Amino acid sequence: MASHEPWEVVVIRHGTRSTRRSEVFLNYAFYGEDDGPFRLDYFLWVLRRGDEAIVVDTGYSEAGATARGREILIDPVDALRRLGIEPGSGVPVVVTHAHYDHIGNLPAFASSEIHIARSELDFWTSDVADRPLFSHFGDPAEIEELLRAEAEGRLRPFSDTATIAEGVELVEVGGHTPGQAMVSVATSAGTVLIASDAAHFVEELERDMPFVSMADVPQSYRVLDRIRETDAALVLTGHDAGTLDGLEPLGEPLPGLAGVIGRRA
Repeated sequence: MASHEPWEVVVIRHGTRSTRRSEVFLNYAFYGEDDGPFRLDYFLWVLRRGDEAIVVDTGYSEAGATARGREILIDPVDALRRLGIEPGSGVPVVVTHAHYDHIGNLPAFASSEIHIARSELDFWTSDVADRPLFSHFGDPAEIEELLRAEAEGRLRPFSDTATIAEGVELVEVGGHTPGQAMVSVATSAGTVLIASDAAHFVEELERDMPFVSMADVPQSYRVLDRIRETDAALVLTGHDAGTLDGLEPLGEPLPGLAGVIGRRA
């Protein structure tokens, strides 16, 4: 395919968790609503066009999942291999933010260029990254992998925006983490905005209810406003359990675990 053709987006559900609403929405008691069950899913995204591929986030590792009691539906590395993507081949990786469930498995991408907001890396190597409100979501071993990539010249830090391929733009927004980024992708179905954890759930967007962990609460509200005002044809939130319900199933080689947008002929 020529490089000007649109991308296909594959959404892979690799994990899940059953919890309570009060555990996922910030200061839930403020809303005056009864508590109740809540399910969130864990995703990574793959952009494909001809022989090109870009991996957006790398899910959580087995160690990261075990330490926090998260269920593994499929190992992210295995999922990529089922799509014909060998992590060690040098496939480009986007890290939307450096939480354990988005940067697990980085050692498998030892030859990849890794794109991340400079402010995100700076934060996770700062003097406050190990404070409990942040470190619960962090993974020091994976941060070391980012630093290794930097030392090897494979890290591609950016600020504000970066176009990493025709039709793929990274947008730094902050809020959830200091350098939280979104990914705008041109597909045959229109522009797809991978919000990642700039908005965890559709309900977060619809009801203006921020997630329980926000590094900058005022900015998180501004980011929700920005997403709601986007002209993207589709917004993919980071953890909504209904995400795959609204997408065309990918089918083989990931039956029941993946959806596709802008399917290639």
